[in-house]
Amino acid sequence: MRTRVRYGRREIERISRTATLGGLFLSFFKIGLVGFGGGLAVISQIRALVVNQRRWLTDQEFAEGFALAQSLPGTNAGNAATYIGLKLRGWRGACVSLAGFILPSMLMMIALAILYRHLRVLPDTDRIFHGLNAAVVALIVVTAWRIGRNTLYKNWQWVLAVMACLSVAFFNTTVIEVVFAAGIVGIFIDSFAEKQWQRWRAARTSTSRRRERIATRLIARRRERRSAERKQEFVGGYLMRAIAEERVRLATKIDETEVNQEQAERLVEDESLSEDDELVRDDGLAENDGNGSLPPPKKSLRALAVLGLPMPVLAKLGLLLALSTIFLRMGAVTFGGGFVMIPLIEKEVVESRGWLSHQEFADATALGQITPGPVLITATFIGYHVAGTLGALVATISIFLPSFLMTMAAGVSLRRFRTNEIVQSFLRGVTPAVVGLLVAAAISIGRAGIHSWIGLAIAVAAGFVLVRYRLNAFWVILGAGIVRFLLGLIPGLN
Repeated sequence: MRTRVRYGRREIERISRTATLGGLFLSFFKIGLVGFGGGLAVISQIRALVVNQRRWLTDQEFAEGFALAQSLPGTNAGNAATYIGLKLRGWRGACVSLAGFILPSMLMMIALAILYRHLRVLPDTDRIFHGLNAAVVALIVVTAWRIGRNTLYKNWQWVLAVMACLSVAFFNTTVIEVVFAAGIVGIFIDSFAEKQWQRWRAARTSTSRRRERIATRLIARRRERRSAERKQEFVGGYLMRAIAEERVRLATKIDETEVNQEQAERLVEDESLSEDDELVRDDGLAENDGNGSLPPPKKSLRALAVLGLPMPVLAKLGLLLALSTIFLRMGAVTFGGGFVMIPLIEKEVVESRGWLSHQEFADATALGQITPGPVLITATFIGYHVAGTLGALVATISIFLPSFLMTMAAGVSLRRFRTNEIVQSFLRGVTPAVVGLLVAAAISIGRAGIHSWIGLAIAVAAGFVLVRYRLNAFWVILGAGIVRFLLGLIPGLN
C-alpha cells in the first residue's frame, strides 16, 4: 500500500512538472487572475511558479528569459510568459501562456468599461476617481525614479531623460520620434562618441605627462647648471653659463612649439567630430520625420465600399482598422513597460482622434491599475469605449501582438540578440528616454486628474507610502480612492 502511495506521488509530481498546453494555460491564467501590482510583483510570481513549484526552468534559464523580456517592447511580464511558453512547448505554448495571462484582466476591464458609464452617473463617484488618479500619478513618478536610479549611470543619460520629458510634455513631440531619436543617440554615443572621448582623454593625458617630463627635465638642467656654476671659478664660466642658458631656452621653445602643434591638431579633430555629430543627429532626425499618422478613415471606407457593404458595417470596420493600426504601432515601439505607453495612447486617442476626453482617459488609466495583469490592459477599456466588445478584443490583441512576435523571434536566437552591440546600444539610449516619458505621463495625467490641493496631497502621501513601505500598488491606489471619498463627506472638503 505504501509503495502504491509513493508511486502515486511520484507520478503526480512527474505530471505536474510536465509542461502541457493545458497546464501552461491554467498556470498563467491563475497568475493573471491574482497578479496585482504589475512589474516585478508579477515577475516574482512567475518565477515562483516555473522555477520553485513546477521546476520547468532553472534560475539561469529564467534569468535569461527575464533579460530578454526587458530588452523588448511591451510589458515585461507578458514577454516573460511568452518566452517560457516558447521554450517549453514551442509557438503553441507561447500562444496559450500569453492568452492565459491576459485573459482575466481583459474580462475584468470589459466589465469595468460596461459599468463605467453607469458609475459616472452615480453621485460622489468623481471623488473616488479623483483619489485613484492622484495615486496613479504618484505610482508613475515613483516608477520613473526607481528606473532612473537603477539604470542611469552616465551624465548624458540624465540629460537625454530630461530632454525626452520636456519634448513630450511641453513641445508636443510624439513618443515614437522620441524613442527612435533616443535610440539613435545611444548608438552614436556608444559606437563613436565615447570612443573618441576616450582617445581625446588619452591624448590629453599623454600631453600632460609629456609636459611633466619636460618640466622635470628643465628643473634637472637648472640644478646641474647651478652646481656647475659653483664649481667654475674662472672667467670663462660666464661664457659657458650664457651658452647653457641659450641651449635651455632653445630646448624649451622647441618643446612649446611641439605642444602648440599638438593642441592645434586636437582642436581640428574636435571641430571635425562636432560636425560629424551634427550630421549624424540630422540624419537620425530625418529618418524619423514621419509621424506615423494613420490614413484618414475616409480612404479605408472608400476601399471597403467597393465590396458593397452597408455604411454601418463600413463605419465599424473603419473604427476597428484604426484601433488595430494605432495599437499595433504602439506595441511595436514602446520600450520600458506599460507606463511608457500612457502618453503615447493619450496623444493618439485623446488629442488626435478625440475618442476619449482627458478625464475619461485618466479614469481608464486608474482602472487599468486596479485590475490584475499588465498595465497595457487599458487598451481594452479604450477599445470597448470606441467599438464595443469587438473593439476591446481587437485593441487587446493588437497591443500585445508586436511584442509577442518579437519575443518569438528573439527567443529562438537569444544569445545572439543579447550580444548584439547595436541592439544593446539602442536600448541604452532608449532607457533614459523611458524615464523622461514616465515623468511626462505623470504630468499629463496630473493635469487631467488632479483638480485641487486635496488630490495633490493624496498624490504626495501615496508616493511616500510607495517609497517608504513598498506596499502593493493595488492597495495604495484603492486606499487613495477610499480616502478621497471619505474626505468628501467632511463639509468644506468637496
